Amino acid sequence: MRVAIVTHVVRHNDGQGRVNHEIARAALDDNIGVTLVASHVAPELLAHPNVRWAPVKIGRFWPTNLLRQQVFALKSALWLRRHRSEYDVLHVNGFITWMPADVNTAHFVHSGWFGSKYYPFGLTKGVWSAYQSVYTRVNSWLERWAYRRSRVITAVSKKVADEIRAIGVGPRNRIDVIYNGVDTRGFAAASGDRAKFDLPPDAFLLLFVGDLRTPRKNLGTVLAALKHLPEHVHIAVAGYLPGSPYPEEAKALGIAHRVHFLGLVKEMPVLMHSVDAFVFPSRYEAMSLSLLEAMAAGLPVVTARTAGGAEIITPECGIVLDDPDDPQALARAIATLADSDDKRRAMGVAANELAGDFGWARMAEQYIALYRQIAAASAVDASVSEPDSLAANVLVTHKTVK
Repeated sequence: MRVAIVTHVVRHNDGQGRVNHEIARAALDDNIGVTLVASHVAPELLAHPNVRWAPVKIGRFWPTNLLRQQVFALKSALWLRRHRSEYDVLHVNGFITWMPADVNTAHFVHSGWFGSKYYPFGLTKGVWSAYQSVYTRVNSWLERWAYRRSRVITAVSKKVADEIRAIGVGPRNRIDVIYNGVDTRGFAAASGDRAKFDLPPDAFLLLFVGDLRTPRKNLGTVLAALKHLPEHVHIAVAGYLPGSPYPEEAKALGIAHRVHFLGLVKEMPVLMHSVDAFVFPSRYEAMSLSLLEAMAAGLPVVTARTAGGAEIITPECGIVLDDPDDPQALARAIATLADSDDKRRAMGVAANELAGDFGWARMAEQYIALYRQIAAASAVDASVSEPDSLAANVLVTHKTVK
C-alpha cells in the first residue's frame, strides 16, 4: 500500500506537522510507502528508503498567508493529479489542496471559531481585523467544500466532529473521531529544573503555552486572574514573543514580576516538570497538543469548555470552566490547586494516567487501520461493475474507528 500525505510541514515542533510526522513514521514501520507532499520534511524521515518527498515551494513574495495557502493548494493538486497512479490513499488536512481526498483530518474548523461568541474580528474594526475576518470566512467556505469531497473525515475531537456536522457535512460523508497523540514516555520521564529557565524556586508556578500574538489563546484572562491571586503565584509563559502585547499588559496590571516570558522552549518536558499546574482557557481550540503534553507530564489542568481537549478532562485530573473570559472564576480554580498540595498531586497522577490512553502509537494505529479499509474498498471498486455504490457501502457499513 502507498499513502500520500499532504501537509505544509512534517516535523516534531509543529502541531499538525507533528501529528503527520507520527503517522508517517508508523506507516513506514508497517512497510507502507509514504509520499509527503509538503514544503518541509524532517531529515530523519527523508532518510528512510520508503519515503518520497514532493516539495511544494512557495515564494516569499506572496504577501499574506491566505495567498500562500492558495498557491500551496494549487501546486499540490497539480502534482497529485500528475502522479495519481503512484499512491493508493490520499490523506489531507482540512483545505490544503484542490484534490479530493480519501482521508481528511480536521485540526481546526474555521466556521466553528467564526461562529463563536468570542470571535473578536470584524470587517469594520481596522485593517488587521478585517483581514482576519476575510481569512476566516474564506477558509470556512473552502473547508466545507473540501470536507464534502472527502471519503472519510477524521475529527481530532468530538467537538470538531459536531462543528463539521453543523456546517452541513454528512450524513453522506463518514466522520470518525481520532484524537491527537502525545509522547507519553518522554513527558512522563523528564525531570524539572527551574534554574534552567530562571524561574523562582519557591513560587507556585503555573504554565501557559501558546501563540502569544493572538487573542484566541486567551493569555489576557490568565493575567487578569493573576491579579486576584496571592503574590507567591507566578506564571511561566512559553511561546513566540515578538509582536505580543502581553508583556506590556502584564506591566499595566502591575504583575510583570510574576510573569516569566520564556519565548519558544525546546525542552518542553523539562519545563512542564518544573511547574505546578497547567492553565489554558483558550477561547477556541480543536484539540490542544500542549494540553495532552501537560497531562502526560503529570500536571493538573485548568481549562475551559471552549478549548479542545476539555471533553476528555475528568474532575479527578482537571478543572473545566464554563466561561474562558471570567478571570475571577479562573482565579478560584487556580487557588484550589495552590492551596492544597495533596489535591494538586492527586490530580497530576490522574492526569498522567489518563494521558496514557492517548499515545502516538494508538493514534497512528487508527489511521493505518483506516488506510487499509479505504485501500480494500478501492480494490473492490476496481473489480466490480458498480464500484461507486459498492465502495461507498463498504465504508459506511464498516465499524467506525474510535
